[in-house]
Amino acid sequence: MQFTNRSSNTRWILITSSFLIILLILWNTYTFFQIFKNEERLKMEVWAQAQKTLMNVNENIDVELPFQIIKNNTTIPLILTNSDNSVLGSKNIDDEIIKDTLQAKKLIKKFKSDNRRIEIEYVKGKFQYLYYANSPLLNKLKYYPVALVFIIFLFGALVYNYYKTSKISGQNKLWAGMAKETAHQIGTPLSSLIGWVEIMKADNVDSNTVEEIEKDIYRLQNITDRFSKIGSEPSLEEKDLVEETQKAYEYLQSRFSKNVIFSFKAPDYKIPISINPTLHSWTIENLIKNAIDAMKGRGSIAVIIEDDGHITKIKVSDTGKGIPKKLYKTIFEPGFTTKKRGWGLGLSLTKRIVEEYHKGRIKVLQSEINKGSTIQISFKR
Repeated sequence: MQFTNRSSNTRWILITSSFLIILLILWNTYTFFQIFKNEERLKMEVWAQAQKTLMNVNENIDVELPFQIIKNNTTIPLILTNSDNSVLGSKNIDDEIIKDTLQAKKLIKKFKSDNRRIEIEYVKGKFQYLYYANSPLLNKLKYYPVALVFIIFLFGALVYNYYKTSKISGQNKLWAGMAKETAHQIGTPLSSLIGWVEIMKADNVDSNTVEEIEKDIYRLQNITDRFSKIGSEPSLEEKDLVEETQKAYEYLQSRFSKNVIFSFKAPDYKIPISINPTLHSWTIENLIKNAIDAMKGRGSIAVIIEDDGHITKIKVSDTGKGIPKKLYKTIFEPGFTTKKRGWGLGLSLTKRIVEEYHKGRIKVLQSEINKGSTIQISFKR
């Protein structure tokens, strides 16, 4: 517990520190932007003063410096207008745009929204107006925080995806290890039981009793085989889906009380599908048992196989308590269960068998509270 608390505290410290660093970077970027913006404003004010000097030139004024100031502006787009907003000149703007009166007016409006215009009173009571936009460098700096936030978001998404993938991988290894260990532990007493059955046969014990014990031993062998296949790539065989599904259905039908009414409907022809028979029977049994639990051992269960030549669907319907729509996907997650006892692995393993091993799809087709549910498995032919 202490180790877990330390890990949690460290994680929150890292998250908080990262957040503060991001805020600091954004604040610095904003500060730099304002500094550069003010510097460009000063440059434009100097440019306006140089323009005013050239308009009032006389023999006693040296025009070399004003000319140099006007000439040196190679980055900041500007438009010079008179009091009627007629364009007198421009700098760092395409001439075609300035020649088009409508486009020029739109550009002046945009410049006005970017920066406050500068008034040039070249003679008393007469004005020219200087409109200017941000330089390309300043525009890049303006969008830098957005790019930074996007990069950070992308990096966070990659880290989260890596963490989630690692966690799922770890869980898969844990479940696979537990399953294989369970198969190993069952195998030892199972071998002993097989030996005892042979002794019972030699001692002429009642054949019906021995036969029932053999059925249970076969069942245990089947369970062991199932668990041993979890975590490894099972071998697939082309089997008749109708026959394999019916086997699992009939096995459970014979072992539940008459309070559960079973029905089975399928095409009257073979449907060849590449499956692992052991794991497929586990899938059907899990769905039927889950349906019986939902009905609390009393109600109707229907197993229906539909085939259109392209997709084969297996539907398991019950008259149980139903599933809320918000839990349609959650019920297939490891650990989810509505039972007081249980690890919530049945439907999770079923989903893994169907989608990872058999390349099919499983979903809640429909459900109504207190009326029942239908879970559908589909395989491509």
